[in-house]
Amino acid sequence: MDKLLEIVNIVLQNRGKRTLKTVSENSSLRDDLGLDSLDLAELTVRIEAEYDVDIFEDGVVTTVGEILAKIQ
Repeated sequence: MDKLLEIVNIVLQNRGKRTLKTVSENSSLRDDLGLDSLDLAELTVRIEAEYDVDIFEDGVVTTVGEILAKIQ
């Protein structure tokens, strides 16, 4: 979870958005984390580079928990 939070914060910081101290498995990528479509594209690339997993390969991912399930 810490590495994922780090990746999310890199994406947020790159787009001039405020970073987060914590996220939960129930956190919505759009509603709670404030990620838009460009942010999600960058997040996907960064997660794939780190974990060698395309989180959107099987469809839409909307929560942190769904990402965690794919990278573990």
